[in-house]
Amino acid sequence: MVNNPYLLLSIINTKLRDYYATFSLLCKDLNYDELAIINLLKSIGYVYDQTKNQFIREEVFSNEKN
Repeated sequence: MVNNPYLLLSIINTKLRDYYATFSLLCKDLNYDELAIINLLKSIGYVYDQTKNQFIREEVFSNEKN
């Protein structure tokens, strides 16, 4: 797994867009640690949005929920 969070964000979102219906399926298929990815991307301000099936900026996610 890539340790650069910005590169990882790009790779994960591309795979989610092109190949996987959910983040959980991606992690299971590629044997990725789901929690480790969530925490790494959270450290740069990104959270997983299930409805979009993408990691998005945390403040955008918060605004869309309200």
